Amino acid sequence: MTVVLKLGGSVVTEKDVPETVDEAALTAAADAVADGDDALVVVHGGGSFGHHHAADYDVSTTAGTHDAAGVAAVHGAMKRLNDAVVTALSDRGVPAVPVHPFSAASRDAEGRLALPTEQVRTLLAEGFVPVLHGDLVAHRGEGATVCSGDELVVELAPAVDADRVGVCSTVPGVLDEQGTVIDRITDFDAVASALGDSDATDVSGGMAGKIRALLALSSPAHVFGPEALEEFLAGGNPGTTVAGDGAG
Repeated sequence: MTVVLKLGGSVVTEKDVPETVDEAALTAAADAVADGDDALVVVHGGGSFGHHHAADYDVSTTAGTHDAAGVAAVHGAMKRLNDAVVTALSDRGVPAVPVHPFSAASRDAEGRLALPTEQVRTLLAEGFVPVLHGDLVAHRGEGATVCSGDELVVELAPAVDADRVGVCSTVPGVLDEQGTVIDRITDFDAVASALGDSDATDVSGGMAGKIRALLALSSPAHVFGPEALEEFLAGGNPGTTVAGDGAG
């Protein structure tokens, strides 16, 4: 079985403190991953590493920069966070290896993302755990824009023929206006009023952007909190199931 797992940036970092890893949370996540047996691709968000730098340079998924210093700041921060995640996994015997989207991915003039995936598929077939991350990507007409971890999940899941997709966030699922976990989402408009902004600097769309991206998958995804990561990796379906028109 093949699993694509997204670890939210707010899960593995102190998101409101620039470039600060949440060591306890990252350790717990790495422990859960180490206990799993499935073929795995990991994607992590930017948290307090990428988002703060992107905000400083007014870069988002649609607004780009031609400032090389800005590109270096955002991408450099994400590489540092990726190093921390890969190290935490490696220390627990997970054969984790880094894959940096900025080196290969791009957007066309209409903003469509192109992510070459043969490297990831080959690494997976050879027994590695590829670890990708939100990053900047070359964007025709815009210089460089943000590529969110959720966008990467949407590209990677069909490319690796994922059987399961999990998104580990800081909440136990997608919450409605009363703070109750929504069991299943099949249409964005039906839950739009409940999807507010992220509670800290986030240039990739917060929960609303996450759900829009996951609804594009051809198979259901699951949004859950850190406490349910072990359950998900063991085959459970915690939190909120997100299933668009093409999903089962």
